[in-house]
Amino acid sequence: MIDRALRGPKERALAPIARRAPGAVHPTAITLAAVVPGVGAAVAAGLGAAPVAVALWLLNRLLDGLDGTLARVRGAQSDAGAYADILLDVAVYAAIPLGIAAGQGTRGAWVAAAALLASFYLNAISWSYLSALLERRGAGAQARGELTAVTMPPGVVEGAETLVIFTLALAVPGWSIVAMWVMAGGVLAGVALRAVWAGRALGAP
Repeated sequence: MIDRALRGPKERALAPIARRAPGAVHPTAITLAAVVPGVGAAVAAGLGAAPVAVALWLLNRLLDGLDGTLARVRGAQSDAGAYADILLDVAVYAAIPLGIAAGQGTRGAWVAAAALLASFYLNAISWSYLSALLERRGAGAQARGELTAVTMPPGVVEGAETLVIFTLALAVPGWSIVAMWVMAGGVLAGVALRAVWAGRALGAP
């Protein structure tokens, strides 16, 4: 919901770090490295190690933001890098609820995780196909002045909200089931709003 507004400040905050990165460090290497703490956070959650899970999750988010900034600072953006970034992000986003559910070990936690993952599935289709259509119509990221490789149609729950909700769920396991249900509801609300917008912008079928 607020990702677009935060991209500029995030870029300015990470640019000094990116400029100091060794020249041998490729942006895609950071993208790949980010998966390790991301999956590690899910494993830690499954083992009940909440502080470790939070620390690894936040490290994943830092590296995930840094790879794109490093690519832009060096003029090294690539379609392959952008593809790897979104693919591995989704892999980590899927792992975290599973780790939380495994740590709770209750039917309620597994049902909440399943509902959240189902909402992610619908959300991925709703934004990715819409993004492809907008790019084809010349109304994509470049036309809109966005920093992402392709336009990212906004939703209710985006990267910033995911950061906050997953951090809360990992840090306070007792709140994790409620957090996952709230997140699933927000994601589905975003899917519905995006579908309404798409119907108006793309024309009726």
